[in-house]
Amino acid sequence: MSLSKNASADGKTLTIQIKGKFDFNLVQSFRQAYAEVNDQTEKVVVDLRDTDYMDSSALGMLLNMKKTLGDSVGSIQISNCRPQLKKILQISRFDKKFEID
Repeated sequence: MSLSKNASADGKTLTIQIKGKFDFNLVQSFRQAYAEVNDQTEKVVVDLRDTDYMDSSALGMLLNMKKTLGDSVGSIQISNCRPQLKKILQISRFDKKFEID
């Protein structure tokens, strides 16, 4: 389980990629990943292509990120979800709060 972050060359998109399990063990590193979002950042992408497990604490971390960033970013996107993770997000109605693909 690991987390990496990457800003686009123009600084407008921050991508946070999670590998393995997205659970309580990532609370601190996930919070730090979006802590440096600034006025230039227009979009935050949480890339779940290599994520094989997600629990309720992951859902809480996503909500906290949305609450913390508020209107300072244009959109927060959850991308590359595996079918089982997408189902969890839809059941939790996260498709109403985030862009999910």
